[in-house]
Amino acid sequence: MWSYRVGVVVVALLPGVLVAGAPAGAHGALEDPLSRAAACGSEGPARTVRSAACRAAVRAGGGVLPRGWDEVRVADVGGRDRRVIPDGKLCSGGLDAFKGLDLARDDWPATTVRAGARFVFKYRGTIARRGTFRMFVTKKGYRPGKPLRWGDLEGEPFLEARDPAFRDGSYRISGRLPARSGRHLIYTIWRNSDTPDTYYSCSDVVFRRAGASGGAAAVGAPVVAAAAGGGRDASWLVGGATVLAGGAGITGLLIARRRRAR
Repeated sequence: MWSYRVGVVVVALLPGVLVAGAPAGAHGALEDPLSRAAACGSEGPARTVRSAACRAAVRAGGGVLPRGWDEVRVADVGGRDRRVIPDGKLCSGGLDAFKGLDLARDDWPATTVRAGARFVFKYRGTIARRGTFRMFVTKKGYRPGKPLRWGDLEGEPFLEARDPAFRDGSYRISGRLPARSGRHLIYTIWRNSDTPDTYYSCSDVVFRRAGASGGAAAVGAPVVAAAAGGGRDASWLVGGATVLAGGAGITGLLIARRRRAR
C-alpha cells in the first residue's frame, strides 16, 4: 500500500510545486531592448547582472532584485500614469522595493540599436494577457545622469500596440525605432485590460547611424547587441516539463510494481 500511495502523492504535488515556482499573474518586463529590471534580474545576462549599476540597484532595493525583476507593476492606475507615478521614480513605478532602478547614473547596461530602423520589441511575460503597450523615447538633449522625469520623455508614444502576439514566452511588437543619436532611454508602459495592473520598464539604449560601429557611445557600461533572431530561452518551461514527466514515470513504475505484487 505504501508504494502506491507515494506514487499518487508525487503526481498530486508536482503541479503545485511547478505553480509555486512560477510567478503568478501576468508578470513581465521588456527584454529587447533590455530593460534595467531584466538586466539586473536573476535571468539576466551575466555581464549585466555583475555591472556596477545593477549591483547598486540590488543594494538599494533591499533584496527584491534580482528575484522579483518582473514585478514592477502598480494596480488601479487606470491610464493616469503621469499623475500616479512621481517624477524621478518612473523606472520603479514609484515602488520603494524597486527604487534602485531609478538610480541616476550613466553606466546602466544599454542595448545598441539603429536609429529609424525596423525593430521587433520583445516583452517577456509569464502568461498571455490582454492589454496595450505604449513606448516613449527621451527627448533630444536627454542627460542620463539625471533622475528620469516625465518631462524628459516625448509627449506621445513612438509605438503603440494592443494585444500583440504572445509567442515563446514573449510578446512580439513590430515597429520602427525613433530618430535619435547616442544614449537615450525607451520607457514602456503596459496597461493590462484583463487585470487592474500597469507595468513599467526602462530600457537604456545607444542609437547609432546605419553603418556605424555599435557601442562607441556607451563607454564604461555593458553594451548588449539587439537580438537578431527573436527566440527566447524557454529552458525553465523545458525543465518544468522534464520534472513533470519524471514524476509521471516514477508513478507509473510504482503502480506497475503494485500490480505485479497482487
